[in-house]
Amino acid sequence: MTEAAKKNRYLTPVDIAEGLLDLDLVMSVYDRLDTGVWIFDFDHKRYLWANQKALDFMDAEGLEDLMSRDLSADMSPAVEERLNQYKQDFCRQDVSFEEIWTLYPKGKAQILQINMKGVRLFDGRMAMLCEARPHQEQQPETVRSAEALLHTTVMITLFTVEGVPLYRNTASRAACCSLDTTLKGQFVDPRKGDVLMRRVERERNSRLVANIRTTTGPRWHEMTIRACHDAVTGQPAYLVSEIDVTELHETKERAQYLASHDALTGLSNRTYLKERLTEVFQTAFAKGQRATFYLVDLDDFKLVNDTLGHAAGDALLQLVSEKLKELSGPDDIVARLGGDEFLICHLEEDDRQSPDWFGQALLGAFSSPQMIDGKPRHVGLSIGYAHYPEDGRDIEQLMRHTDLALYQAKTDPQYKCVRFHERMRRLRDEHNAIRKDLERAIEENEFILHYQPIARTSNDRVVGAEALIRWQHPERGLIRPDEFIPIAEESGLINDIGLWVAWEVAAMQARQKALSFDVPLSMNVSPRQLSDPAFVDRMQRMPVETGCDPSLISLEITENVLLGDIPQAQDILTTLKETGYRIVIDDFGTGYSNLAYLRNYPIDGIKIDRMFMDDIETGGEIVKLVLSLASALGASIVAEGVETISQRRWLSDNGCNLFQGYLYSKPVPETRFLSMLETQSRIAAM
Repeated sequence: MTEAAKKNRYLTPVDIAEGLLDLDLVMSVYDRLDTGVWIFDFDHKRYLWANQKALDFMDAEGLEDLMSRDLSADMSPAVEERLNQYKQDFCRQDVSFEEIWTLYPKGKAQILQINMKGVRLFDGRMAMLCEARPHQEQQPETVRSAEALLHTTVMITLFTVEGVPLYRNTASRAACCSLDTTLKGQFVDPRKGDVLMRRVERERNSRLVANIRTTTGPRWHEMTIRACHDAVTGQPAYLVSEIDVTELHETKERAQYLASHDALTGLSNRTYLKERLTEVFQTAFAKGQRATFYLVDLDDFKLVNDTLGHAAGDALLQLVSEKLKELSGPDDIVARLGGDEFLICHLEEDDRQSPDWFGQALLGAFSSPQMIDGKPRHVGLSIGYAHYPEDGRDIEQLMRHTDLALYQAKTDPQYKCVRFHERMRRLRDEHNAIRKDLERAIEENEFILHYQPIARTSNDRVVGAEALIRWQHPERGLIRPDEFIPIAEESGLINDIGLWVAWEVAAMQARQKALSFDVPLSMNVSPRQLSDPAFVDRMQRMPVETGCDPSLISLEITENVLLGDIPQAQDILTTLKETGYRIVIDDFGTGYSNLAYLRNYPIDGIKIDRMFMDDIETGGEIVKLVLSLASALGASIVAEGVETISQRRWLSDNGCNLFQGYLYSKPVPETRFLSMLETQSRIAAM
């Protein structure tokens, strides 16, 4: 025996230290055994020692030949994993294993029944003591089944009927947290284990997908369990096979999540609402709670998308969704229905004094500017709400009623949180009818323009006019713009209508020139129109197509355009200005713009809103301030809504040269306006 072998041997069964037996005699005894005995080094994947029978099994010429073999060279991953499991188990506790192994010394199969125990080497490392005999049953099926159990990724475990493990294959041992983990103990939720065992007691076999504790953390396993008998003891047992289906389960869960949730915001969607709300209503009724639907819509969301881009629009939706979740209660459901519409099913005790307190809290949360795309922006909300069961007893009815309330909130600038009332049905029907009629009116060219003169305060001479649209309805007669323009804005029809107005104003200006009148005209342009590329392109081509003089056409915009509703507003207005048009701020003083912004825009004129005419009676300090501002900007100024001689006189005395209002004239048809110009020209020539 070599010195290396002697150094690495394990303690013999006799007390050699006392010198009772000769070491060579002991070794010769081992060599006379019919059992193959060897010691295996886990770390270096080599044999440390073997008796003669083991050398015969391994077809080795001697111990040195056997010890020189590097078993890691052709060791399969499954065998390596199994050996590592043995090492871990031996280090943790004093256990032994008996298994059938097929070894392949020099390529020849040796089927052995091996008993394995842990032994501690002199250097403190763990090794394995193996005792092997030829396996008596050499049937191919038996051999192959043993190999399959070793290499398969299916986790196979044999348990007693009490759930104590009797056998684990390589895959099962790799997954379980410890050798003595019971059948019930491997479930994350032990109740699932109880269900499985009761079912197999009753039905003899069962299958389920469960969350299992493993060495790599909780995993989802598809488990099949069958009642059987232990082949060794003959006692009843359970054979359990497990397949890791975590990825499949998570994919399925993800698909279910996506089917019931909005991908952008993570909120519930309409599908989830329909599944859950009936249960929520029943719970609220049982607890004496009031359930309220709040339908929330963002004001001018399309404008954000059109001007800032869809990325900014998505960021806005995510910001709003987070705020709505923060404001909602733990039992509330917050959902995104699509686009910029959100719904909150809010539950509360029915003892609040104000039924809309929660809606008002939502409005208050967005009263200050929000950071969107790195810039502060005002986010306006419109809210419609309905109570269950007073305003509706089923989901569909409540959805319809909150939608009607929301429509009212969006059309009424004073009340942004509105409860459903029955009269809203009729109002919505009227609006739907108007929208359909508007579509027809665009095709049938049912619109006309009236012109309200702009005159000098000093001599009442007409020096311009504002074009105001009217709808010549075939049944209802002449309809004023305030009755249909909000509906046109909401439906997007305003872009087509706005292009029609622009064409007619340009054509009118060209006709004036042919009649030797060069009176400037103005027209209103909404933020939605300015954000429409077709509008800007059409206005650039208008002088060539109509022969108009753009320097005699003013585009009246609201202060909201300068507030950041259209981030590209400066570029757009500059383009229109370079084309030749004049830019005028309409209804000045009703917005919230920083006056310093005005210097950044190509502003030619300002129109003072009619509400400030009442200020004239008490000194007119605000109007004086606006006049000073206009003078500093070098902009012309027109006072709107002038109805009395004293108002006109005050304006003239304080440096406001132009006015518009019923004192001079209401809006009149084109023929009447041209007649006024002709009369004025004739009088001037006398």
